[in-house]
Amino acid sequence: MSFVWRGFYFDKQDRDILVLVNRILESDNKPSDTSLFDPSLHPHGIKELVATPVSRMAYAVINLLRNLQVGRTQARDRLLALQTLYDEVLNSAHSSLRRNTARVLMQIMKSIVRAHDNPQEQLELAHDFRRTVQGTPRVVRRMLARYHLPEMPEAWNQLAFDDHVYDANTKGRKSPTHLIMDAWIKGLRSLTVAYEYWVQPDAAREILRAAEITGIAVRIGLEFQVPFYGRFVSLFWIPRGFSSNEDFLEFLHSPKVAEMMKRGREVLRWRRDRVLHCLSLWNEHQRPKMEAAWEVEIPELSADEFLRFVGRGQASSLHLAEGLHRHVQPALRQRAARLAEKDDATSRAELEVLEHLGPEHIAEEWLSAALHPELPDLECPPASEEMPHLMRLSTFELTRELAELTPGYRLVLCTSALSVEDVAELLWDAKGNITHLEIFNMKSWMERQQANLKPISELQQAFNEGLGPRVKQMIRQMARRMRTVDEERAAKFRDILHNVPKLWEHYRHKPLGSRLGTSSASRITYGMGFVIKDTLPRGRFSAHKGRGQQQFEIPICSPVEEVYSYAKPRNPSAWQRLAACLRWAPGCRHLGMERRKTWKTASEDFRVCGQGNVINLGGLGPATGNNLLGKDQQASRCRPGFSYLNSSFCNWLKVLLGFVPAFFSFLYTQDWWVLAWGGTFIWFGITGVRNVMQMVLAAKGATRDTLLHWKDQVSISRLCDSLMYTGISVLLLEAIVRVWFLDRTLGITVAQSPWMVFTVLSIINGFYICAHNVFRGFPKEAAIGNLFRSALAIPVSSSYNYLLYLALGAFGVANPELYMVPSAAVVSKMASDTVAAIIEGYADSQVNLRMRRWDYKSKLNNLFDCYTRLELLFPHEDALIKLARPGGLQGSGGVKGKELERAFIVNALDLMYIWFYQPRAQDAFRQIARAMPEADRNVLARSQLVLTREREISQLLVDGLLGRNFSRPLAFFLDKRKAYLRRLSRMCRPGKIKEPGGAR
Repeated sequence: MSFVWRGFYFDKQDRDILVLVNRILESDNKPSDTSLFDPSLHPHGIKELVATPVSRMAYAVINLLRNLQVGRTQARDRLLALQTLYDEVLNSAHSSLRRNTARVLMQIMKSIVRAHDNPQEQLELAHDFRRTVQGTPRVVRRMLARYHLPEMPEAWNQLAFDDHVYDANTKGRKSPTHLIMDAWIKGLRSLTVAYEYWVQPDAAREILRAAEITGIAVRIGLEFQVPFYGRFVSLFWIPRGFSSNEDFLEFLHSPKVAEMMKRGREVLRWRRDRVLHCLSLWNEHQRPKMEAAWEVEIPELSADEFLRFVGRGQASSLHLAEGLHRHVQPALRQRAARLAEKDDATSRAELEVLEHLGPEHIAEEWLSAALHPELPDLECPPASEEMPHLMRLSTFELTRELAELTPGYRLVLCTSALSVEDVAELLWDAKGNITHLEIFNMKSWMERQQANLKPISELQQAFNEGLGPRVKQMIRQMARRMRTVDEERAAKFRDILHNVPKLWEHYRHKPLGSRLGTSSASRITYGMGFVIKDTLPRGRFSAHKGRGQQQFEIPICSPVEEVYSYAKPRNPSAWQRLAACLRWAPGCRHLGMERRKTWKTASEDFRVCGQGNVINLGGLGPATGNNLLGKDQQASRCRPGFSYLNSSFCNWLKVLLGFVPAFFSFLYTQDWWVLAWGGTFIWFGITGVRNVMQMVLAAKGATRDTLLHWKDQVSISRLCDSLMYTGISVLLLEAIVRVWFLDRTLGITVAQSPWMVFTVLSIINGFYICAHNVFRGFPKEAAIGNLFRSALAIPVSSSYNYLLYLALGAFGVANPELYMVPSAAVVSKMASDTVAAIIEGYADSQVNLRMRRWDYKSKLNNLFDCYTRLELLFPHEDALIKLARPGGLQGSGGVKGKELERAFIVNALDLMYIWFYQPRAQDAFRQIARAMPEADRNVLARSQLVLTREREISQLLVDGLLGRNFSRPLAFFLDKRKAYLRRLSRMCRPGKIKEPGGAR
C-alpha cells in the first residue's frame, strides 16, 4: 500500500491488535500470565483491569493452534484456552445475534493468527474483528457469508451434525480441542469422532471435556476393516449407554476393550511399517527419477522426519501423501522458477501442472501400486499370514466380538465404493449386528465412490418399512445379476433368497438407521458437518453462499418435526408475573411462559432423493494451488476496500454527508436568517445532546454508585451515524415533505393546520428512523418503538409549538406565526428526539440489563456450586463464617479446601468488579436478588465476607492471581471492598427485598 493512502486506512486500535498478536506469536508457546486462563475468572470480571479481551482471545487461540504435543499438561492447557476463548467470545456480543457473533469472532481471531506473514491481511482482519464485536446484525451476517458459515438460530436448536470425523490422533491434523472449536464455529451440535482400532484414553478425555465446554454432543467410535473379496470394508463401532463421560472412560479400561485395542495397536504398527517401507522405496526409486525430470535436487525424506510430521497420529497413506507434498515444496519452487524463465508453451503447461500438484495427486500417482509395481499396496494389501489376526477376521467374526464388548452400541457399515449387492451380503454375513449404514459420505461422494446411493437407500427402506416381498424381489434381482459376474457369489445370494425371512427379521423391530459423515481429516478433505435446512432461520439460507465457495443441498432427505415446550421463567419480569395471574382464562394457559422450540428427526428416516434438505457445511472451495511464484502475496498488496477506511476519517465523512444536505435544505426553505444559517447547527445540536444523554443514562454512567465514567459510555461512531441520518432527515422532512409536498402541492401550512403538518412529519420521521434503526442493528425494542414514536411525538410537538408561541409572545414579538411556520421542522425534531430518548434509552438499558443478567447468572451458578461443595466438605460446621475469618480454612479440607477458598475469593472479586464497573450491574443484581429466597440471599451475602481478609487477598493478588500487573486490581480491592460489602449487605438484608413465592 502506498504511503499516500496509508493514513486513510485502518485505526490505531487495529495496529495495536496487530502488535499484540504478533508479540504473542513471536514469544514462547505458553503465555506469561497463565492465570488469565483460569475458568473461574469471568470475562467481564476483575481480569479486565489487567488484560484486554483481544489479548486474552489471542493467547487462547495461539495456545490452541500451536499446542499439539502429547500429554495431560498440554491437553489441560488447550482445554483452559478453549474455555477462556469460548467465554470471551460469547460474552463479547451485545446484540441479539450473540452466538453467531461469537462464532465469527472466533474465526476472525484464528485467521489473524494464521496470517502471521501477511501484515496487511492481519490489519484487515483486526479491523473486521473490531467491527464485528459490536454485534451489528448486518456486519455479522456479512462476516458469516465471508467465512462460508450459515447463520444458526440463537436458540441453538438446529440439527447440525457430522457422524464421521478424525482428529490428530488418527488421520487428522487438529488436536481434539481444536477439532471441537472448529465444530462449534461451524455450528455443529453433535459429532462422532472415529479412531482407527485404538483410542488413547487421554485423547478421549480431552475431546469429551472440550465438547462439554462448548455444549456439543460427542460420541467416540473405533473404525475397523474387514476383508471382502480382495479389498477392505470399514465398520464403525460406537459404544453407547453410558451415564457420564467418566463411565465411558472406565469402559475403555475394561479388560475386554483393552484386549481388543491391544490387538488394534498391532494392526497400527504393522500398517506403519508398511508406510515406512513405501517411503523407503519412494526414496530409492521414484525420487531419482523426479530429480532427473525436474533437473533439481530432491533430498531424501527420512523416516524420523516423516514420523515427526505425523506427530501423535497414526501413519497412513494420507499422511505420507501430505508429508511428501510438503517435502518437495522447495524443489517445486526451484523448478517453477526455471520454467518461468523459459516462458514457452511447454513450460507454461508444466508450470500449470506443478501449481496444482497436491496431496490428492501424490496419493493417486506417486503412491499407486498399480503405476509403481515396486511400491506396496497401502489401501488394499493382499491377505497373508503376516497380516495381524484382527485384519483377517470375517465380517461375522468381527461383529460378534464387538457385540460381546457391550450390549449398547451402534455398528455402522461405511458404504463407500460398495454396490447394493455388497451391502446386502454384508448385512447377511453380520447376522443383524450391523445397526446403521453410512448412507452418505462427503469425501467418498466427491471422489465418485458412491454411485449406488439410490439402490442402497431403497434396500434400507424396504427393510425399515417391513416390505418382505420387496426385499425378496431385490435379492432375487441381485442373484440374477451375480450369475453373470461370479457364480460363487450367485450361489450365496440364492441361499440368502431362501432365507430372506431371517434377514428381514433382523430389522423388522429394529430399523436400520442412517449416518452421514464427511471423513474430515486434514487438507485432503471436503469440509466438516451437515445441517438440515428446515432448522435454519427462515430467509437466511443464502447467507452462507459466499464467493469462491459452493455450499449446496446434498441428495439426502430427512423429515423433521417441530416440537414446542413451555417453561416458567426463573426470573420473571413484571409483565410475566402479571400474565401468570391470567392463565386461568381460556386460551391463556401458557401466557407469560417461555416457549422453546426443538426439532426432531429419526435416523431411519434419512433417504436418498432428488432434491434434499440436508446442506453440507464444509462447502467446496476453489482449488488452491501451491503459489509457486508468490502471486498471492503480490495480490494482497493492493489497496484495501472502503470498509477498511480509518474510523476518524469515516466519522468526519458521515458528519459531512449529513451536514451538507441539512445545511442547503435550511438555506432553501427558510426565510428567517437564524434558521437559514443556524438551523443545521440547532438540528445537529439536538441530536448530539440527545444521543449523549441517552447513552449515558442507559448505562447509568453518571451516578456516584459506580466507577463508570460518562465518556466511556459515549460511542463516537454511533453519534456520527446519528448525525448523518438526522442530516438526511432534514432534506426529507423540511424540503421534500413540508415545502414541496404539503405546502406547494397540497397547500397545507403550519399556520393553517398545525396538527396536520406535525402529524405527517412525525409519521414519516418515525418510519424513516425505524428503517435506519433496523439497518444499523439497533435493539428490536428500539426499532418497534419508533413505529409508535410518531404517534407519541404528535402531542409533544404540539405542546412545544404552543410553548414557543407563548415564549415569543412573552418577548414581545408582534406576529409569532411568522417565526413559528419556518420553525415547524425544528419543533418536530425536538419532539421526536424527546420521545426517542425515552424509547431508545430504554432499549439500550435493556441490552445492558440482559448482559448483566448473563454475567450474574454464570457467576452466581459458580458461587452456589462452590457453596454446595463446601457444605459437603464441612457438613458439621458453618464453613462460610470460617472462610471469612483471618486465615480462612487454615489448611483444613486439604487440596479441595484450598481450591474452594481460592474460588470464593475469585467469585467475590469478580462480583465486586461487575458491581462497580459494568453498566446497569446494580439494577440487574436487584432484579436477581428479588427473585431469590431469603436463604440464598443470605448465602450470597455471607460468601462476600471473604473480602474482609484484606491481607490474604492482597498477598494473593501480589503473588499472581491475575498475573504480574496486579497494581490496579489491588488498588481497586483495597479502595472499594468496604463500600461494596456495606451496600450488598444492606440490599440482601432480610425483609429488604420482598420475598417471591416459591423456592429457588
